[in-house]
Amino acid sequence: MHPISPRTKLYCVIGQPLSHSLSPLMHNRAFEVTGQDAIYMAFPQTEESLPGFFAGFRSLPIMGCNITLPFKVPAMKYVDGVSERARRVGSINTVYWRDGKLLGENTDVDGFAVPLRGRKFEHALILGAGGVSRAAIVALQELGVPKISLTNRTFAKAQVMAEEFGIECVPWEQRAETGCDLVVNATSLGMKGAMENMSPCPEGFFHGRAGLAYDIIYTPEKTVFLKQAEEAGWEVQTGVTMFVEQGRASFRLWTGIPMPAEEACDAVRGALAARG
Repeated sequence: MHPISPRTKLYCVIGQPLSHSLSPLMHNRAFEVTGQDAIYMAFPQTEESLPGFFAGFRSLPIMGCNITLPFKVPAMKYVDGVSERARRVGSINTVYWRDGKLLGENTDVDGFAVPLRGRKFEHALILGAGGVSRAAIVALQELGVPKISLTNRTFAKAQVMAEEFGIECVPWEQRAETGCDLVVNATSLGMKGAMENMSPCPEGFFHGRAGLAYDIIYTPEKTVFLKQAEEAGWEVQTGVTMFVEQGRASFRLWTGIPMPAEEACDAVRGALAARG
């Protein structure tokens, strides 16, 4: 346990539930490696407790905060301002202080984009139309991917999001016909638990072409979706990098210094291995 003194800086993550969050492990390891007198804690909240939490945030004060589900959208009304990027995504996952103001940012965009920088893709297909899909769309548009398609099991939900961002909407039943060279799983299919043996792609989806399969899920790190892609000769990108990089972006906003990437990845992968 980090010894807490009056000078110790406090950071936290809020959400519900938080019992399996790896953010405290990752950030506390980074504080240790970079020699900072700081501690990062998990503070579970409810919708009702959110106003009180942010009042306490301002009076303690807490130096920085991550926000996870289900509070990424409601938290926006408790800060003094948000970035244009966060406004486009429609949610925040990081809160930080600047010049006495409490500001909100969405570092999921950075987290998603890092593994793709310096690469060229002609057509990206995003599977799923939830909150993380919005961050992926903004990242892909910032990266200059010329064609982005969105598909979801509920077509109407994907259609609304696609129209908002000016991208193509594809019926779920036609997702294998897009000819994309980047496929992003932004669904919960494949996540550890009841859906672990599921994939958002039918058998044969990856055959006959090549590209990169990118899964947002990081528990397990190698999902059925990624195994399908790998067996067909595609490159794969696990969700661990996005998780670590969104955390590194938050860390930079709070401290002004880089979080050591290798130590952060090692800490996360070690924790995942220990959980089996």
